[in-house]
Amino acid sequence: MIQKVFNRYEKKYMLTEQQYCEIRKRLEEYMEEDEYGLHTIRNIYYDTANDELIRTSLEKPKYKEKFRVRCYGEPNEESSYFLEIKKKYKGIVNKRRIVMKPQEAKAYLEKGEKPAEQSQIFREVDYVWHHYQLRPKVYLAYDRIALFGKSDPEFRVTFDQNIRSRDFELTLENDTGTTKLLEDGFYLMEVKISNAMPLWFVKILTELGIHSTSFSKYGNVYRKSLEGNGGRKVC
Repeated sequence: MIQKVFNRYEKKYMLTEQQYCEIRKRLEEYMEEDEYGLHTIRNIYYDTANDELIRTSLEKPKYKEKFRVRCYGEPNEESSYFLEIKKKYKGIVNKRRIVMKPQEAKAYLEKGEKPAEQSQIFREVDYVWHHYQLRPKVYLAYDRIALFGKSDPEFRVTFDQNIRSRDFELTLENDTGTTKLLEDGFYLMEVKISNAMPLWFVKILTELGIHSTSFSKYGNVYRKSLEGNGGRKVC
């Protein structure tokens, strides 16, 4: 069982198409596109029966957490499914995840069958899963381009477009029947920082008039669902 732990700061920026094109040109000197190019990330977000995790998150507390299952590209039986706990405390994002094959992940998530290998991170995942009695809530996908720093590969910038979701048929295998979260021509830029943001990057942001924003994909999907239900959650 592969497992990974990430600790970093994350900053988000909403870009128009013009800003996106301008910053991509400016970043060519300092950053490279990763080997995957434009690729799709598919997620299922899990929550409690009364949406406790996302409601708490939207209140902007010092500590919040989310649980999701993720895959990259179109899944098949040899794909990797990432079971992730994403926590945020005082601005620092901690992501802990394990990797399973689809059948193994489904056996655990749908039938409660635990894998033969149970690492420390799996036990953390399992605790959160049972503590909150989680269930699938939203399918959320987007198309991403990721860049990494030429001199510092740990410095990463990603651009997400075509962010889309649905609250039915909650499986990673199907990418149809979704609703777009943003209008065409908008991009969500996310900056992943282990230490300080490079001065050259800060200068580019300043010169292009790009400012950070608070934006949660799952949070905004949840808000839209409330608007669609007349401001209240319907079971």
